[in-house]
Amino acid sequence: MKMRSIAKGLLGFLLLLGFYFLVVSAVSGASFALAQFFESWYWILGLAAGFGIQIALFSYIRAVHRARVSGTAVAVSGTTSGAAMIACCAHYLVNILPIIGIAGIATLIGNYQTWLFAVGLASNLIGIGYMTKKLTAH
Repeated sequence: MKMRSIAKGLLGFLLLLGFYFLVVSAVSGASFALAQFFESWYWILGLAAGFGIQIALFSYIRAVHRARVSGTAVAVSGTTSGAAMIACCAHYLVNILPIIGIAGIATLIGNYQTWLFAVGLASNLIGIGYMTKKLTAH
């Protein structure tokens, strides 16, 4: 069960990274996505790793202890991590977003991208803490 949980966590890590590259590449191209990744790799890998750890803990607790553990914490953290990753490049959407009418949001996100990364990491830490507490309770 331990190896299966680790594999699920690794898959979660890779899927979140894939989500990042897919969205940023779709908006600005693959070379831009790579450039942005290398500029903020520590944030992006930290967010993906935190999500992967939560997935591994969640699947381990569910499989071994057959405990009822809410997936809400993992879902919220994953959403927050994904949004923070995408926010790093949202300010580059300013050229196309006036068509949609939300250019101000992209500019605002671009100005606070470091804070958004930090919120994503904090969300991961809270989720990991929650899963760890559930694991020790069983």
